[in-house]
Amino acid sequence: MSDEIIISGLRVFAHHGVFEHEKRDGQVFTLDLNLSLDLSKACVSDNLDDTVNYDEICCVARDAMTSHTYDLIERAAQAVCDAIFVAFPTIERITLTLGKPSAPMSCEVDCAYVKITRSR
Repeated sequence: MSDEIIISGLRVFAHHGVFEHEKRDGQVFTLDLNLSLDLSKACVSDNLDDTVNYDEICCVARDAMTSHTYDLIERAAQAVCDAIFVAFPTIERITLTLGKPSAPMSCEVDCAYVKITRSR
């Protein structure tokens, strides 16, 4: 599949982390989504019903990030992919980059990321 929808820089406030203060206080996470699906019908029809609604994708991702608390962003990333696959049956593959800009680390970094790719 060569068609993709890309959503970059979705910011979600959630409560994931190994440390108690991360779970208690929460922090902002960033999500970049590359969604593979057949867009050929939408390219011709110019009809939203022939693609997926970007806002709805963002809401599903946000809800997956905020409905549970995980120790690892790896697990949170998997939860987002699972929720998107359930809500959008036309999406065939997801590459998700999940960033944790305020990751408690002993070295100074801009952000810690995990990147996963899942297919149906």
